[in-house]
This record gives sequence, C-alpha cells and structure tokens, in this order.
Amino acid sequence: MTGSDKVRILAIESSCDETAAAVVVNGREVLSNVISTQIPIHTLYGGVVPEIASRKHIERVNQVVKEALKEANTTLDEIDAIGVTYGPGLVGALLVGLSAAKAIAWAKDIPLVGVHHIEGHICANYIEDIHLEPPFMCLVVSGGHTHLVNVADYGKYEILGRTRDDAAGEAFDKVARAIGLGYPGGPKVEVKAKEGNPHAIKFPVAKVDDGVYDFSFSGLKSAVLNYINGAQMKGETINEADIAASFQQAVIDALVGNAMKAIDEYGTTKFAIAGGVASNKTLSAALEKACQEKGVEFYHPAPILCTDNAAMIGAAAYYEYINGRRDGWDLNAIPNLVLGER
Repeated sequence: MTGSDKVRILAIESSCDETAAAVVVNGREVLSNVISTQIPIHTLYGGVVPEIASRKHIERVNQVVKEALKEANTTLDEIDAIGVTYGPGLVGALLVGLSAAKAIAWAKDIPLVGVHHIEGHICANYIEDIHLEPPFMCLVVSGGHTHLVNVADYGKYEILGRTRDDAAGEAFDKVARAIGLGYPGGPKVEVKAKEGNPHAIKFPVAKVDDGVYDFSFSGLKSAVLNYINGAQMKGETINEADIAASFQQAVIDALVGNAMKAIDEYGTTKFAIAGGVASNKTLSAALEKACQEKGVEFYHPAPILCTDNAAMIGAAAYYEYINGRRDGWDLNAIPNLVLGER
C-alpha cells in the first residue's frame, strides 16, 4: 500500500485490437485512460487479423503504460497493484499485455491481479456512476460477447443468458460487410440505419427453446444475407438504409425482450449495459425506455468506457484486489475464459 486509504491500480488491456493502460483509484476515479487503437490497420482487411494485432500490441504496450503513468502524474512506486486482462480474447494479444504486466509486477514487487474482460466491461458502470452498487443486472453486448448477467455482488456473477452462436457485434460486422459498409460494422450500421425505416423488412428474432434468456443472431444474419441475395437474383435494387435499420431493430428487439423478461422474473430495480455495442444510441434509448416503463433505474457508460479500455480493467482489478485476489507468475492467457471462473 502507498500509505494512504487510496488504492492505485495500473491496468493493462490487450484482448483484441486496442492496446490500453490506465491508472484508477479505488475502482471509481480514473486518473488516466490511454487507448491506442488499431482500427485503421484492420479496416484494410475487413476485420481483426490476430497476428497483426499481436505485433502492434508489442510495439505499443510500453508506450501506453508510460503515457498512462505520466498523464496520471504517478510513478510505479505509487502503484499498489497491476491489473491485467487474461481472458477471454485473442491468445497472442492477451499474452502481450499479460507479459508486460508480469514484468512490471516482478520488477517492482507489486501484486498482480488477473481480470476477466467481461467483468471489466461490467465494472465500467462503476466509473460512470460512482453511486452504483450491486446487486443489479447487466447486459454485456460487444463484438465477441452477448451476456445477460446478474451481478450479485462485487466479483460475483450469474450468467442468465448468452448467445448460442454469433455475438450481436459480430452480426453487425457481418451485415455491414454484406451491404458494403465496411469495418467496423457496428457504428456504420447505426449511422446508415438512421436513414432507413426499421419496420421496412421483417427479419426474424430467434427464440431459444431450452434457454429462455439466451440469444441467437446467426439466423438473423442469414436472413439478411438471403434477402440481399434474393433481391439481386431478381434484379431488384436493395435499400441499404432499410436493411440496416430493420436488422438493427431485430437485434434490439431480441436484446430488450430478453432483458425485460429477466427483470420481471428477478425483480431487479437496477439495470446496466456494457460493451462496445452498448454505445449504440438506438439500443441504449430502447433499453432506457423499457426500463423507465417498469420503474427500473438504467445505467450506461460513456462511449469511451464501452470500447475496450484499461480503466474498466482497473475498476474490476480494484474489487478483486481488496477481496484478496493475488495471481502468481503462472497466470496464463485463457482465450475462452468463462465469466465467474478462476
């Protein structure tokens, strides 16, 4: 400890295509949050190329750590613990951040705390609203994950539902590619959807019989592709804006529908969203409206905290740290790590 009641966490995040470092105090106060994105590089390939992502993380990780410390006006001697994402994610990308965190922790004799990436997304809400405390329900929607989670306490999570196939963000990327919008798909579909009619085309919202809160977006994605192919075979002109708006509406209907069912069953009074797709304003507005109708408090992080960032990892690491978690040098990257597992 630094001798005060303030716990300073240096956090590192490198699970996909953002190299990030941050300094966070007591899980809520962000002193710095540095993000180096690789989006322009991967846009050339229409998606994230794992080998390129790993190489870029190696090039940037030391710089973002230095920038985060400088911006926070903090030295490593004032850091109480190193928080780092160790899963889920791209294994090569994870290993870069993990290796950097281990090196700093070993050199400075600072405790190492491994953080689950999805737990980080959930904890972004603690930064956005310093008064939010468990229990609450959280919908995590990103390029790689779609989870409906009951947050029982700090570090205690019950997964109520998850996607059986494509994550919502993954479906956005694939549909964006199909209608020629490019990568990253989520923001581009959202912009294009504003020009279209969300009720122009009735795309299916999948129901999962043996998982009442589970999601499935593969069939929706296929329905969009079939619609486009059918129109092209008939020589019909497709309306990209109507497709984007109708697809987005189908995703929102699935997410909101399951969330509201869970709120009714569990009687929760607080509901939050997290993850990259949570920055979609149409989705956020639909969830907020549905929550208001049920008298449920709605929480959502700012867009910078929805994307992959290290501040959220610092928030999660703080609660793990004060609960006694310490990891050894054998901590390894786990690309398919399940929320709640250790």
